[in-house]
Amino acid sequence: MDKLVTTRLLGAAGLTGILAAGCGLVGDEAEQHAAVVDRTCLDCHNPIEQAGNLNLESVNFDAVAADAETWEMVIAKLRAGLMPPPDGPGLDADARTELVAFIEEEIDRDAEPHLPAPGLHRLNRAEYSNAIRDLLALNIDATSFLPADDSSFGFDNMAGTLTTSPALMEAYLSAAGRIARLAIGTETAPTLAVFDAPHDTSQNTHIEGLPFGTRGGMLIEHEFPADGEYVFTVKGMTGYFTRVLGNVGGEQLEVTIDGERVYLYDWDSEIGNTEGNGGRTPPIEIAAGFHTVGVTFILTSDLPDTGLNTSFVRTMNSPGAISGYTFYPHVGQVFIEGPFDGRPAANTQSREKVFECYPESVAAEGECARQIAATLVSNAFRRPATEADLDAMMDFFVAGREQGGSFDHGIEAVIQRVLADPEFIYRSEIEPDDIAPGSPYRISDLELASRLSFFLWSSIPDAELVSLGVEGRLHEPEILEQQVQRMIADPRSQAFIENFTGQWLNVRGIAASEPVVDIFPDFDSTLRDAFRREIELFFASVIHEDRSILDLLTADYTYVNERLARHYGIPEVYGSQFRRVQLSPELDMRRGLLGKGALLTITSQGERTSPVARGKWFLETFLAISPPEPPPGVDTDLAPVEGSAPTTLRARLEAHRINPSCVSCHTIFEPMGFAMENFDAVGAWRTEDAGTVIDPSDVTSDGIPLEGIHSLRDLTVSRGELFTQVVTEKLLTYAVGRGMEHEDMPLIRSIMRSAAEDDYRFSSLLMGVIESPAFTMNMKSGASEG
Repeated sequence: MDKLVTTRLLGAAGLTGILAAGCGLVGDEAEQHAAVVDRTCLDCHNPIEQAGNLNLESVNFDAVAADAETWEMVIAKLRAGLMPPPDGPGLDADARTELVAFIEEEIDRDAEPHLPAPGLHRLNRAEYSNAIRDLLALNIDATSFLPADDSSFGFDNMAGTLTTSPALMEAYLSAAGRIARLAIGTETAPTLAVFDAPHDTSQNTHIEGLPFGTRGGMLIEHEFPADGEYVFTVKGMTGYFTRVLGNVGGEQLEVTIDGERVYLYDWDSEIGNTEGNGGRTPPIEIAAGFHTVGVTFILTSDLPDTGLNTSFVRTMNSPGAISGYTFYPHVGQVFIEGPFDGRPAANTQSREKVFECYPESVAAEGECARQIAATLVSNAFRRPATEADLDAMMDFFVAGREQGGSFDHGIEAVIQRVLADPEFIYRSEIEPDDIAPGSPYRISDLELASRLSFFLWSSIPDAELVSLGVEGRLHEPEILEQQVQRMIADPRSQAFIENFTGQWLNVRGIAASEPVVDIFPDFDSTLRDAFRREIELFFASVIHEDRSILDLLTADYTYVNERLARHYGIPEVYGSQFRRVQLSPELDMRRGLLGKGALLTITSQGERTSPVARGKWFLETFLAISPPEPPPGVDTDLAPVEGSAPTTLRARLEAHRINPSCVSCHTIFEPMGFAMENFDAVGAWRTEDAGTVIDPSDVTSDGIPLEGIHSLRDLTVSRGELFTQVVTEKLLTYAVGRGMEHEDMPLIRSIMRSAAEDDYRFSSLLMGVIESPAFTMNMKSGASEG
């Protein structure tokens, strides 16, 4: 008799009855937990109701591991406190913890490693740019060569979504030719590069990276393709009818190359009175290579606003159209044209990197070219070059030498061929021939070197990693840990910080945030950039100081410059440079990630906060729970009714609490969103909404009272194990390049448990991920034998 029939015949006996009759006897502990599930779950999760498409009567409780996918969903709901519902049978904390521990132990006890190979892995744009930098000492912007990358599982480095197409391959081939010319310095035809200031720019203060004693302007990083003369054109920020804005006269604007002045504009005569056409510099001789261009105003006057006519921080909101406002001129666009009379580069960072030798005669060219090709191939393909590789590259050298007429053109052809090769564009791992399909195997040390470098640097492995890979020693635990420590200390690990936080926390999304200017007139590009930088510096401190990952929730410090400190209400911080500040008790709301302006802004709408979006974001980001989308046809418009008295957002959201189609979900995430209501839509602290004192209190779906951001943070810390699981899962996803599935959960839990012994320090989680079978092993494709 099947289990469902048995359950129905036994009636109230439910799962407990199944365990005792018809399914084999199990231990007392299993019977005890089956009774808990019977009492708290089966009213909803039965063959008739099937709430959430889940029927727990049909599962076999004495063989939990056999239906691990279902039980992993149960674990997630129980850990997050989302089940049972508040109006259902109660489940105290101890019983919940014991039940979860039992289910996890049953799943984990005999779990087999889940080791699907990520597959052929194309370099994404960030990886491509960094690889070019490390291979050729050339700084490029891959967005000018390649289309945007698709994302899945929250990241854009997933092998399964980094597919290719004929159009994309054409883009790679075109990029290879242009980059090869830039590297050698033979790109001598004039080009035009245009740089725009953000439309919400504010340029009344100093910009970090520009000379002291200056204000505003733009800081530009540019790769000058060849030696020659270049012309700069600077346009002012304009208003209606292309009139250059600004009512402060006598301004001077300097152009600098690597900090050295090369031209000084008189703003009024050369730019301000040109009806938006801008002012051109005379031709300026500039050597090829990567240079930092500064375009900034000399700080010759400081005209403070009057007490009555204080301008907005977003200075473009008060451009002098209203009498009494002071508006400094702003740089709007910078054009770089050239080279004119261009000459092949004589000495650049890239040429120094590429030309490790240079022949003194034609007879010596072949040997030198082969040496250069060997280095390029070894670095680009992440393995030692073979004779066959070099023979193929030498064919291209000879053809390029003949066509271009010089040794340099021959090397240019070699670089182009290397960059177009699938071994550079793709990361692949070779399956061994001597094991059966379905069998696990350890990837080679060279493949491990690539996985490490693309994980921590988003780039190709360096010579030290490749050398250890060739020697077959990289996988040795002591050496592996030493290399990870070295790589984290290397400046290239900044790519990990930017790409991981940018996607896990969606800090990249701040670039698209456009708060309504009439409501938030002080929000500008300077604040937007500061938000992003704060998150990166904060996350970096946890990594480099090897703090507990839980410090991401509780740390009593943050990083601010004057602009961000002003927004947060932190006194006595001056200048554009970021510095670490301790948070006083009055600024306790800024502790940890929950108090960071970037995250509070990207979870809001342009004109208001969104407790719904913030609550859902909280569950997804901190507890790994994805609430369902609203049912079709449900009205989600919360705009105030025209002509009605102002009401708080909370009052308008009460409609969700009385609508049966909404209440079951909104009671799950809205309490978390309400707890963050004291932060407005740009992350500033407030106490009122529509003239009414904000009430941030609510009760979670499992009955825990929340009184605001402090209690929400405490709740997250109390569920720190679940937060750590989220971070571990995201790290493993980003590291391996594939999404985690329910089969991966035993491994994730084992990494967490090991890290728990070291207070969840970042290094423990990181090494747990890197030493895990998922990172160091694959499963051979094909059906397993037997």
